[in-house]
Amino acid sequence: MNILENKNFIDQVSIDCVIFGFDENQLKVLIPKINFKGDFYALPSGFIYQEEDIEIAARRILEERTGLKEIYMEQFKVFGKANRKRQEFMDELISKNYIDNFEEVKKNPGYAWFTNRFISIGYYALVNIKKVKPRLSAIDHSFQWYDIRNTPELIMDHPEVLKEALKALKEDIESKANAFHLLPEKFTMREVQDVYETIYEKEIVRTNFQKKILSLDVLERLEKKFTGAKNKAPYLYRMK
Repeated sequence: MNILENKNFIDQVSIDCVIFGFDENQLKVLIPKINFKGDFYALPSGFIYQEEDIEIAARRILEERTGLKEIYMEQFKVFGKANRKRQEFMDELISKNYIDNFEEVKKNPGYAWFTNRFISIGYYALVNIKKVKPRLSAIDHSFQWYDIRNTPELIMDHPEVLKEALKALKEDIESKANAFHLLPEKFTMREVQDVYETIYEKEIVRTNFQKKILSLDVLERLEKKFTGAKNKAPYLYRMK
């Protein structure tokens, strides 16, 4: 509850971040477990300082959690339903951790602050999973990657936030060609296709896909990737 001491945050506005990575042909999301008794999992979130731009706040939160200064992010939705289950979540957390002084804890100013209605701004980030060094916040117990198809149960309306982030990503990789941010600096066309097929959850015809990607004119072709295998060595690419 003391996390708000001496913090000049904007009241009732927060940022929820969905951090996507790609590894072993799986789209993954980085999720922390809160450091209290009980299985409380939440998307990486944070608050905005009074004199801080919203985008700068989002980048600060993402850097604090991933260790990356340069990170691709997109604002995808604002969440503002009147009942976002904040009090329900807080009461459950308190009941499992402060059973002997439940009512006293509810008198703490932090309780009133957290259980107020909050408007949350959703950002998703695309990262090279190999470069991320997850950092625990003051309230985290652990922080790990989960397959998007097998995530733990999330608190409050975070399942909806995650669902909307994935929906936005599927729309954006078509219009913004941003899926390359999930890959290493150098990658093959097969690796690009793996990302698209995983996100879309369907197979794509290779020849048509390669023509389409190259027509975007966002990639630079490099040397071939020689592996010693008998098959033809593929070209490596990187973003221009």
